[in-house]
Amino acid sequence: MTLQQLKYVLEVAARGSMNEASKRLFISQPSLSNAIKELEEELRITIFERTNKGISLSKAGAEFLGYARQVIEQAELLESRYLNAKPSPQHFSVSTQHYAFAVNAFVKLVSEHGQEEYELALRETKTHEIIQDVQSQRSEIGILYVNEFNSQVINRLLKNANLTFTSLFTAKAHIFVSVHNPLAHFKSVTLEQLQDYPYLHFEQGEYNSFHFSEEILSTRSHRKSIRVNDRATLFNLLIGLNGYTISTGVLSSDLNGNEIIPVPLASEEVIHVGWISHRNAALSKLAVAYIEALHHFTREQ
Repeated sequence: MTLQQLKYVLEVAARGSMNEASKRLFISQPSLSNAIKELEEELRITIFERTNKGISLSKAGAEFLGYARQVIEQAELLESRYLNAKPSPQHFSVSTQHYAFAVNAFVKLVSEHGQEEYELALRETKTHEIIQDVQSQRSEIGILYVNEFNSQVINRLLKNANLTFTSLFTAKAHIFVSVHNPLAHFKSVTLEQLQDYPYLHFEQGEYNSFHFSEEILSTRSHRKSIRVNDRATLFNLLIGLNGYTISTGVLSSDLNGNEIIPVPLASEEVIHVGWISHRNAALSKLAVAYIEALHHFTREQ
């Protein structure tokens, strides 16, 4: 086993394709494939499962990837310390539901740990895709919520994908509304008071089951309902249409301004927001730093 082979594995996992990885590594695809096959034979594990649709990390491969990252990070520290070598570009990806605190944490991560070169990714995406991203190691960390309604389905998916859920905070239900909405200055609002306002919620695509909804109380019917794909559009509609959405109540005025505020929702629902990762994979240095940043922005919840 060589450091070069470990770097090959990391690059293939990051690209999700032998062909794309070989271009980035400036070697032929057969040479890359053979190098990884030799490593698998030496370790007697299958790192990448190969099908007609492409390649994906096996469960053993996901665990191996965590250790490989640590080895490469330590090797680069040695080279930097004793050989004055230039650090390799940093890599880190996170997939998340549409939370402002996840963006705040990402900004903090890049500000404090970003080197001269890095290739990072922040994906605000659908619930099922978050789980798929972390399972395939497209992202090292995923951020989503569970509650009494969806926990059985979500936890089963996490177990089957060999992922774990670690809690960040627990929150009561809130709505987000424009400061100009007539309900904006209520101490709390009821679902009945919301029925005349447009309900805004995130599109879940192919997996549009209530259990994958990013908003709690997803089984309730609404006279006015609008699906959106991104947070900026949702916030614009909150302001332009006096709409509302249901969330944790955690909002960032630094990133989102002061035009939108949280208002408590009269409900007994409890939301458990947390991060998911591979069960047996060691976290990279950037992943640990990102989780620390998440705690920084959510510790008051």
